[in-house]
Amino acid sequence: MSAHPQLDSQGRLQHLLTIDGLPASIITQILDTAQHFKETGADSKKLPLLAGKSVFNLFFEPSTRTRTTFEIAAKRLSADVINLNVAASSQSKGETLLDTVDNLSAMSADMFVVRHAESGAAHMIARHVAAGIHVVNAGDGRHAHPTQALLDMFTIRHFKGSFQNLRVAIIGDVLHSRVARSQIHALTTLKVPEVRVIAPKTLIPKDVENMGVHVYHDMQKGLKDVDVVMALRLQNERMNGALLPSREEFFKYYGLTPEKLAVARSDAIVMHPGPMNRGVEIDSAVADGPQSVILSQVTFGIFVRMAVMAILAENT
Repeated sequence: MSAHPQLDSQGRLQHLLTIDGLPASIITQILDTAQHFKETGADSKKLPLLAGKSVFNLFFEPSTRTRTTFEIAAKRLSADVINLNVAASSQSKGETLLDTVDNLSAMSADMFVVRHAESGAAHMIARHVAAGIHVVNAGDGRHAHPTQALLDMFTIRHFKGSFQNLRVAIIGDVLHSRVARSQIHALTTLKVPEVRVIAPKTLIPKDVENMGVHVYHDMQKGLKDVDVVMALRLQNERMNGALLPSREEFFKYYGLTPEKLAVARSDAIVMHPGPMNRGVEIDSAVADGPQSVILSQVTFGIFVRMAVMAILAENT
């Protein structure tokens, strides 16, 4: 076990770095806390749970949705929020990641929300910071995006009631997706009976079946009778590489269209972590259609991120 595991010796959450290995009880605690915030109207009033605390948003990669929802969540909990444009900061002058963290810690930081292109960056910071400072991974390389997976689980539970008897399909660029990895860990930990991934062979990780999922390369077969469809962002910069012939080709075979969605259950919900490439991984008729819960995911993300930060602050 590392010097800074996610859980302390009493099993309480100290950092949120990955869903992998996180007990189902902690995931459920986060979802239940988010549900409490939703039910008590935490979107319309400030709560004092992080009053006097400083939350630093350290985003080394661009992000609008994730950074903004973390900021809103922290402010609703009455935290002081500091957003750093790291690309224009000391990092660009050669300062190391840990030097940056040390300097911010000296400014009385209580929590770091970190997005970084390198897998493991959040783990490294968590091992480095002093006791009582919490680290939340907001996405690291291809590795993990735990709060996205948690808000996805919250969305599924909201619309489906529970995780029992569900078939869930994840479509698209599984190979490069930190979201897909976190989603799979969350779904299997919560005992979803069947998790499927659907993608061309070039976009499936070699070891993905070891994670407890069923692999499909055909949309008709993969989507048959599923209850939840999660479309992943296909990263445009990879569209013209050796992995795929073209955007049009991908959309033809793997784009989520009304026709392809028709083989899923009639009450299936459609999700997407955003940002969407319309006409590439998802058709606008589906993204804006009656089965889409994509905007609900964004709203629920605020409650889930509030829950994570509130639980961490309580466990200081």
